[in-house]
Amino acid sequence: MATNIGMKMSDFLDQLHKGITTDSPEATEAVGVKLAACLPVDSTLALHGDLGVGKTTFIRGLARKWEINEPITSPTFNLYNLYKGQRNLLHLDAYRLQSDADLDSLMLDDFLKSPWCFAVEWPIRISNALPDNTWHLEMSITSNAQHQIKLLD
Repeated sequence: MATNIGMKMSDFLDQLHKGITTDSPEATEAVGVKLAACLPVDSTLALHGDLGVGKTTFIRGLARKWEINEPITSPTFNLYNLYKGQRNLLHLDAYRLQSDADLDSLMLDDFLKSPWCFAVEWPIRISNALPDNTWHLEMSITSNAQHQIKLLD
């Protein structure tokens, strides 16, 4: 059953800890919009999940909330995309990175101009480089083809 994302912020975060199920790309984006309003300034998001679970769709919701008007695309071939709006959004696909040193060589810190959000797909590849206050989201597809988004502790 899909969750009502029009709820209060505290209720939304409680529900996100339990897991929110969406049944359309628009609903997945709407979860991103709602979470964007909750994220502290200068925050890191680790997006865990296999291919096709809606990570880029979710990122589109963050971008919409922060009035980023350019097309949001998967950074798979570029490694990262930088978007500018009310908040700078740096979207990294870490799948091809082999170590924290690979991440350092990208010099991404140069792009993290406050206010920012650093959203990382395949965060397990660079887990030692992520700050302790990273928000971890588990994204998956249920057996009936719905998308599940869960904020991990």
